[in-house]
Amino acid sequence: MSSQSPVRRITVPAFRARKGGEPIVALTAYDVATARLADPHVDLLLVGDSLGMVVYGMDTTLGVTLDMMAAHGAAVVRGSRRALVVIDMPFGSYEQGPAQAFASASRLLAQTGAQAVKLEGGVAMAETIAFLVRRGIPVCAHVGLTPQAVNVLGGFRVQGRDRSGWPIIEADARAVAEAGAFAVVVEGVAEPLARRLTEIVSIPTIGIGASAQCDGQILVTEDMLGLTEHVPSFVRRFADAGSRFDGAFAAYAAAVRDRSFPALEETYAAR
Repeated sequence: MSSQSPVRRITVPAFRARKGGEPIVALTAYDVATARLADPHVDLLLVGDSLGMVVYGMDTTLGVTLDMMAAHGAAVVRGSRRALVVIDMPFGSYEQGPAQAFASASRLLAQTGAQAVKLEGGVAMAETIAFLVRRGIPVCAHVGLTPQAVNVLGGFRVQGRDRSGWPIIEADARAVAEAGAFAVVVEGVAEPLARRLTEIVSIPTIGIGASAQCDGQILVTEDMLGLTEHVPSFVRRFADAGSRFDGAFAAYAAAVRDRSFPALEETYAAR
């Protein structure tokens, strides 16, 4: 019998309690392989609707469906053991009202085994967040640059450069915290505003293009690994996996063409 303790998945209450503590590490994941590799190192795996752009080559996240999120979410849960798994609610699956949001969120959690959902919006979504939380669905909120509102925003524009717009974003952050969200992603906002939001809310802030002073950070995994062609200025590439993949593909192609692959030991002998 193994003497090692079983790996326990991080719970929503434990995650919520990380406010002001050791920085939270988060990454996106859309498949079993990525989840398995990232899981030992992160506190949160987000099955982001960014998969529409990263996996499916869409220009925005607006074409992502519940079916897509459910399929990828289930894969990430199967590939992980430790991290809290949060799944994005795609555009059009919750904006109609609390009842629609509950139907979509309950389906995602039931079909994937994820522990929480994430939805975009502040004050406008506070009622929906409260409705879900009261019915047992943990919610991570998302304020600042909200990609699902790309058409309203006129593109992926940094928020809060002009201090006159701070009160609106501050109100959004307060509203989602008061509604019962256990954490909030703060995306694409001016650094001083991100620090301010972290100070004024009682729940962990997870920054992306925000501030090192947020309670945690998240990046799109493919961006930080160097697997995407164009990345925002806030992304640091922690590897150049794209070049390594290219080299491996080239070596494989050459081995096939010169018939050095498969070698005899990589084939099956007849009896």
